Amino acid sequence: MKCFQPVIKYIVLSWAVLLKKCVQRTKLNKMSLKYFYDLMSQPSRALYIILKMSGVQFEDCPVALRNGEHLTEEFKTNINRFQRVPCIIDDGFKLAESVAVLRYLSAKGKIPEYLYPKYFVEQARVDEFLEWQHITLRITCALYFRTVWLDPLLTGVKPSAEKVENLKAHMEMNLGIVENVWLEKTDFLCGNQMTVADIFAACEIEQTRMADYDVRIKHPKIRAWLKRVRAACNPHYDHAHQYVYKISGTAPNSKL
Repeated sequence: MKCFQPVIKYIVLSWAVLLKKCVQRTKLNKMSLKYFYDLMSQPSRALYIILKMSGVQFEDCPVALRNGEHLTEEFKTNINRFQRVPCIIDDGFKLAESVAVLRYLSAKGKIPEYLYPKYFVEQARVDEFLEWQHITLRITCALYFRTVWLDPLLTGVKPSAEKVENLKAHMEMNLGIVENVWLEKTDFLCGNQMTVADIFAACEIEQTRMADYDVRIKHPKIRAWLKRVRAACNPHYDHAHQYVYKISGTAPNSKL
């Protein structure tokens, strides 16, 4: 794990400077949209890609979670009372949670309909996935990543093989649902057009790269789908995942 320290130190120092400047500007200027995020955070990456694809103009406010910048009283008071990312401040209005931010910006006409449909039937299908993934795909991928990569990095203690296998089994069960249910007959999760559902899901799955898990080995439909999502979202997809690629030591389009 020591080999990751220089990379993470560089990320932390760079973001600390940017966050300090952004907090100062927030106090002085409440007219622009400010986006607070950490590209090591899955939902932060998803919302970042969506904002970029939508052409939304925002003030860039990266937050180094590993450095505890979100845990300060200044962050809690001036940015997000829940002390989490991603979050926004829009003309003085503070809002947390990635899906809430997505729906808020969509209601303001900032998100194109091809990404988040306005027609209630199509929107409901996208919302169905966003609601489903919170306690299935997201939680199991995140727990696997945290247990295998993050916790050992922070504590120096490796998890037992039994615990890792148990978490992997739960994660692969949900990956199997994505493979066999959500992608059963369509190119994307909610049909043959990519939506925000695909972006949120892809960002969760990509996180497992850092825990040395290759989803493509057992899930050929997910493998092909990830290529389609990346192609549809680039160059923003690769930019958002730059640290995932660097830390995992895998190229974005590496082959099995």
